[in-house]
Amino acid sequence: QVQLLESGGGLVQPGGSLRLSCAASGSISSIGAMGWYRQVPGKERELVATIYSSGVTTYADSVKGRFTISRDNAKNTAYLQMNSLKPEDTAVYYCTSVLSYTERSTYSRFWGQGTQVTVSS
Repeated sequence: QVQLLESGGGLVQPGGSLRLSCAASGSISSIGAMGWYRQVPGKERELVATIYSSGVTTYADSVKGRFTISRDNAKNTAYLQMNSLKPEDTAVYYCTSVLSYTERSTYSRFWGQGTQVTVSS
């Protein structure tokens, strides 16, 4: 069974920084893309950043220049470094990964349970 476990959320003042981690565990064969979405109540889930197995990264316009996504393939872990945080960054952040595992050779998308990020003074 595959699980994505997020950590690193919390309360931070505007202008501060947080680093989120997402560790994939289980009978994983190969990980393609890993990424982060965020969601606030009453709104659709928004794609924040993606990193592909090639290392190519993409970002939402709203976080470009402030957030950096990275991954450690040896640890099956992705990170989201968030700097210069703004109140509008407040949301539940969800990790996602497209991967294959021993019970299923085709790639499937998995989601973490989410971690709350609150930016407030």
